[in-house]
Amino acid sequence: MRTLLATGALACGAESPDPARFSVEAGEIEDTTAERAPCRQRDPQGMALFGDLHVHTSLSSDARNYDLRVRPYEAYGYAFGREIALPPNDAYGRGTRRVRIDRPLDFAAVTDHAEFLGENLLCTTPDSEVYETETCASIRDAASPIDSPLVRKIMNPFSWRDEEVCGAQGERCDESSGLAWRETINAAEAWNDTSEACERTTFIGYEYSSHRLGSNLHRNVIFRNSRVPRSPISFMEVRRVWQLWELLRETCLESDTGCDVLAIPHNSNISNGRMFAIDYPGARSLEAQAARARLRATLEPAVEIMQHKGDSECRNGLPGILGNADELCDFEKFEDMAFARRGDDPPGECWDGPLADWVPHLGPDCLSYRSYVRYALVEGLAEQERIGVNPFKLGIVASTDTHNGLAGGVDERSWPGHLGVADADPERRLSATPGVMGNVANGPGGLVGVWAEENSRDAIFRAIRRREIFGTSGPRIRPRFFAGWDYPDDLCSRSDWLSLAAAGGVPMGADLPPPPSMGPGVPVPNFVVFAARDPGTESAPGGLLQRIQVIKGWVDAQGGLHQKLIDVAGGPNAAGVDPETCALLGPGADQLCGIWRDPEFDPLRSAVYYARVVENPSCRYSAWQCLSLAPGERPEDCDAPFMDPVQQERAWTSPIWFTPG
Repeated sequence: MRTLLATGALACGAESPDPARFSVEAGEIEDTTAERAPCRQRDPQGMALFGDLHVHTSLSSDARNYDLRVRPYEAYGYAFGREIALPPNDAYGRGTRRVRIDRPLDFAAVTDHAEFLGENLLCTTPDSEVYETETCASIRDAASPIDSPLVRKIMNPFSWRDEEVCGAQGERCDESSGLAWRETINAAEAWNDTSEACERTTFIGYEYSSHRLGSNLHRNVIFRNSRVPRSPISFMEVRRVWQLWELLRETCLESDTGCDVLAIPHNSNISNGRMFAIDYPGARSLEAQAARARLRATLEPAVEIMQHKGDSECRNGLPGILGNADELCDFEKFEDMAFARRGDDPPGECWDGPLADWVPHLGPDCLSYRSYVRYALVEGLAEQERIGVNPFKLGIVASTDTHNGLAGGVDERSWPGHLGVADADPERRLSATPGVMGNVANGPGGLVGVWAEENSRDAIFRAIRRREIFGTSGPRIRPRFFAGWDYPDDLCSRSDWLSLAAAGGVPMGADLPPPPSMGPGVPVPNFVVFAARDPGTESAPGGLLQRIQVIKGWVDAQGGLHQKLIDVAGGPNAAGVDPETCALLGPGADQLCGIWRDPEFDPLRSAVYYARVVENPSCRYSAWQCLSLAPGERPEDCDAPFMDPVQQERAWTSPIWFTPG
């Protein structure tokens, strides 16, 4: 079941870029957060803050293909309550749809694609010296990224810059990319609130967008402060993800400039098993593999489990996964549209043997448990035993991946799409035609939640690093998850439960310490989970909570991957939705709390635990938009929906790990 590949053949053709190009010089950029005022509102036990760390603007070439004209400054404005304009555009290039977020975020990061920042700016600026070139005309004329001459370059492991646009040595694109990067930095600095009010926090970031050989290996790179490199690192310079980690370590973490950084992988669901592959190309010895796993764990403390291209938590029916079934794993399976387009029902298994990452894929075209976060968490336990390092010690977040600059725009009732003109009207957003960009398989995405002492860059970044974070599918559900060895039975009913839970155990994202005794009657871990519903707004109240589950994962002596689901608070109920109005029906809870003690705990076996909070059923955006159209104007998908029109929104906590010894 667990195939290990450690070949040096994959390093061929990947030149090492000059680190000086991406370095930070001491004193080059002023750190505006270094001497900020203390936040007036502060809670040592942590405040639930909500944000979006995956946002694209017109600086991203694919967003520009969809006629988006929103720039980073405007995207931050939307995140914090300002109105912006979306395509279709008028004769002057101004958006004709006015939108505003339902509730401002606490924090956000614009993460435009590092790839083609320079080409995009050069080819869309009329006074650019290369604006009239044939290549630039082709880039501008592309109605989607698939039509653009740039698309092949993020899939080709031997990519090259276009000399006509970039110059013989790429100098024009380097300079133009620097201008776009400076605009991104300036926008983040302008919106970051360093007063004692601490009303909003911004982070400087970008997306590294490797789609090598057709498998999604994207990462959002987020910096702690304004000590950032001169240029973002793109797939055009670094063809391998481990080279990205090495370059971030060398040019930031070890630069002695105050630079700090982390990377967040996303959309493992369309990675063809490559996102969490157990292979270490070029690292032959156990020591070399452990070193690479350690670097990965250092730089990637979190994973994005949900965004507009669906849910990456889990999937039913995958071979190699043992344990009870999970009907909630059928939630938002974006990749099913790709399988339908190919006519694969079901698609075949992904090859994970020798040279697996030299196998080309046409988007998501195979199934593997290594495409889903739950099973990566479990398989990380096996790697811990094999090489002494867990490369998948991942906290959990979610975001939007909006290509409309709509940071945090996740309201199901009013969602205006995420791809500019490509899904500007309800009919396009409701299309079930495979291959259509912006079709019904897409959705609003989710939000990042953190438990931080205050709303500031340092506090939020520390929370992500220690993995005291959670993701939601959109609602602002507030979950807390602790583990200890001796919680009282009445903990949930006590007013000081939070203090007792924290004092007697560890929070989400942490390691459970060894049991206090290992003799007869060894104690079992106690888990306490609390969640409060999203109150919503006056015009759009949040949903009631149905249940809280704990998911346990472990590896048996034969290498089998196990999962077990336990309802620890609430449970299945009679709640439902009126399909004619989307009105919510039935009972539910404003808050839930439960304690669970693992009766099958083995102090000699590693295990990982996380919690999932589930709302009552509610209408998906597609159901709301079908109802907004007159019966005779509704697309075919409204009557025979490809995606379930009724969903159960949710939140996922970061895990808690137990490792013997």
